Amino acid sequence: MKTIQLSATLRSETGKKAAKATRKSELIPAIIYGGQKNIMISIGEKDMKKVVYTPDVFVVKLNVDGENFDTIVKEIQFHPVSDAILHVDFYQVSNDKNITIALPVVLIGQAEGTKQGGKLIQVVRKLKVNGLVKNLPENISIDVTQLELGKSIKVGDLSFKGYTLVDPMSTVIASVKSTRAARETQPTEAAPQQ
Repeated sequence: MKTIQLSATLRSETGKKAAKATRKSELIPAIIYGGQKNIMISIGEKDMKKVVYTPDVFVVKLNVDGENFDTIVKEIQFHPVSDAILHVDFYQVSNDKNITIALPVVLIGQAEGTKQGGKLIQVVRKLKVNGLVKNLPENISIDVTQLELGKSIKVGDLSFKGYTLVDPMSTVIASVKSTRAARETQPTEAAPQQ
């Protein structure tokens, strides 16, 4: 997985009033949990945008007043109208503890069905995986070259070394649908005469 380093500061005051004051100074209230104790922090708004507004998933190495924490972003709360980031939950990770996280799906190759006039449709953009942080890739690469017209790739068709997929086995990841142009070029059976 990709890593990014960010700096944060400890927060002593909590509650709505303190959170509002934190946001006014272009900082985002946040929490680190999953370790020995929960740590209340504030982090720069500009720094968080590098992590949030990207398709990539990062291990966030947080430097909190000189102390380092390896984390992943577990949850983000957005303002319902302005879409501003209101709060971030970081989950502390370690090399001996499995985590569950959603990774981006990347389709590789040209599907066989597209050569026959079909259209490749990516149904799922992210899949949940479970494994050790050191074993998790930046994304899940899926080869679609053998995918024929009218066929699909499901979670149950895949297996990876070092981590497992958590989504239901029947979840469709990608399929090749027949287009109207492809259907019109296929020979149709003549209707029986009466």
